[in-house]
Amino acid sequence: MLIELVLLATTVVLARFGRVDFFHALNFPGRLTGAVLLAVSLTTLVGAAAVLDHWIRHCFAYSGLVALVCAFTALLTNVMLLLTTWNDGDSTFYEVVFSVLAAGSAVATFFVWRTLVMVPTPKRVAAAVIIPSVIAVANYGYQNLWHPNERETSPVITLSVGKAVLNKDRKAFAVPVDITLENRGDRSFYVLGSEFHAMAQRVSVSPKGRLREQWRTDADQWTKPSEVNPLSRWEIHQPGELVEAKPWIDFGLWIQSSDTFTTRVVAQLPLNTPYDQVTFYASASLARKDRLVLEPPLNYLTKSWGEKNVPEWVKKQQQKDSDFLVYRARVREDNAIDEFTRDPRYVTVYWRFGTHGASVATSIARLGEEAHIPSSTEQRKTSSRYGLIDLTTGPYVQNLWDIKSQR
Repeated sequence: MLIELVLLATTVVLARFGRVDFFHALNFPGRLTGAVLLAVSLTTLVGAAAVLDHWIRHCFAYSGLVALVCAFTALLTNVMLLLTTWNDGDSTFYEVVFSVLAAGSAVATFFVWRTLVMVPTPKRVAAAVIIPSVIAVANYGYQNLWHPNERETSPVITLSVGKAVLNKDRKAFAVPVDITLENRGDRSFYVLGSEFHAMAQRVSVSPKGRLREQWRTDADQWTKPSEVNPLSRWEIHQPGELVEAKPWIDFGLWIQSSDTFTTRVVAQLPLNTPYDQVTFYASASLARKDRLVLEPPLNYLTKSWGEKNVPEWVKKQQQKDSDFLVYRARVREDNAIDEFTRDPRYVTVYWRFGTHGASVATSIARLGEEAHIPSSTEQRKTSSRYGLIDLTTGPYVQNLWDIKSQR
């Protein structure tokens, strides 16, 4: 019988989604969705048995009523899953599956309702229909409306620059820098990428106050993010040059909630360096651990120089004296519905370094879409879905005159 087949098919699909979500979803909304889907799958299974009894066996007086409630519950759930797949999914297969199940559930509800001569205790029937409907709608709204807009949490990076120290032969010195990543929130984060870099500058002092036109020339440099210097009546800043760049925490690790990670990096320069200041920066790209799973950990993929299979925007940056190391990992979704109905996504991390500094950029996309430059709306949607956060700190300026005077 068609109605029974629709309910059994709904049972199988919902039980598959619900079991995975209930045991493996990364957050509470996903686990709650799994529990609801398992409950609905059990309901539709009971409905299939009630349909069989209502049309053939006639052993239970209210089997038709039970079949009606179960068919309507299946209809509501299949429609919501269809809307979710249309909105966020990529799978044509599941769009067809949920369209067929939704249509079949609608037909089943109509035909079962037509066979009922009267409905005993209509208030109870209304409650039986309304209660699962309210639960389903509330869960759908919680998962798709409230949850994406819940209060965000963000770790903090701090830098602490120590005193410069001479080496034994008094020909070089080192500046220690402590970097701290403090997670003050209640969410854990994957570290997708990190970088620390030091920029050195020549800063001469004018013997007399600089003219207004010279200040304007300094201000023109603010249009170039890599050449931003303070406006000063006395100081004459030359363009900074990269003297140190390195990752400061391993890619793919994570920092737990209410946890702190601290490391020390050291920048070394010769004592006769022509520079007057060293400026330190640190940044990190993170992703919330309750929004995605990295599988496998981030692995080195390619480099920008001497390689052809790199995005066009990377090639353009290469022509501007920037080099890239590229890492990649498979991304697993935080719930079964997205995992089954969306194409596989990969996180790609670009570690950039060049004469004008260093940085880390990340993207999450399907294979073959790495060259696509997302719009601001697409970026916000991806960042919200996967909990992507970019942290930066700096500039922290260290004057070198004290240490250089010890020659």
